[in-house]
Amino acid sequence: MPKQLQCGQYSFALDGPASTHPIVMGILNVTPDSFSDGGRYQGLEFALSHAEEMIRDGATMIDIGGESTRPGSPSVPVAEELARVMPTLYALRTLDCALSVDTCKPEVMVEAIIAGADMINDINGFRAPGAIEAVRDSDCGLCLMHMQATPQTMQQAPSYVDVVGEVIDFLNERVDTLVRAGIARERICIDPGFGFGKTVEHNYALLRALGRIRDAVGLPVLAGLSRKSMIGAVTGRPVEQRIAGSIAGALAAVAHGARIVRVHDVAETVDALKVWHAAHE
Repeated sequence: MPKQLQCGQYSFALDGPASTHPIVMGILNVTPDSFSDGGRYQGLEFALSHAEEMIRDGATMIDIGGESTRPGSPSVPVAEELARVMPTLYALRTLDCALSVDTCKPEVMVEAIIAGADMINDINGFRAPGAIEAVRDSDCGLCLMHMQATPQTMQQAPSYVDVVGEVIDFLNERVDTLVRAGIARERICIDPGFGFGKTVEHNYALLRALGRIRDAVGLPVLAGLSRKSMIGAVTGRPVEQRIAGSIAGALAAVAHGARIVRVHDVAETVDALKVWHAAHE
């Protein structure tokens, strides 16, 4: 395991005292059709205000998304995604917070890096032609995620013989590919992809196995399960009532080895993590 995660101008410790507190990544969707908050933060003024609020609440990183990846969602043209993401990214550059851009398009990656993005968060694991070349020569962090199929089809019939083993194999192959391309392991974190081509049972098997995944790949794990259907399946709650379940999921992810939690409800998650860590000191 590297001793730090390098994300552009930021470096996050992965060992020693600083490692006891996970990185909280606040979700900033600037799309009209996100599954949980579609359209709420689409306007630049509202996006900036929400980002500032999440930073005050304790977010270490903001993840800007300009394309919905909910099950069944269509891809959007590059120009449209750029029009959503880039004004927000430029507006947030003055804030004291690492900025991540959630995209699988190499063209968006290039523009985001030029604009100062500290991380590229790719649900497609940098598999698109040109994706590795787009990020290789920068110093931004890279989050590569496992996804079975595509957002359009991923939840139609997810199937695995051994979901944990297959996710580990995929992540190892992608990490090896990036490293062979000249990308330092210190720049990479991994995401098992909760809800991306998985049943509820698959998701909870992966949640329980986060420590195994971390150790098998040897890189920090990002867990993004905030408000997802795996929370609703257990609680019976609709999206807007999944805060408590999502906080429990974030705590479980950290307990099982996640170093980064990607969440909608920053203040509540940060408070819960503070109490949880105080109880374990």
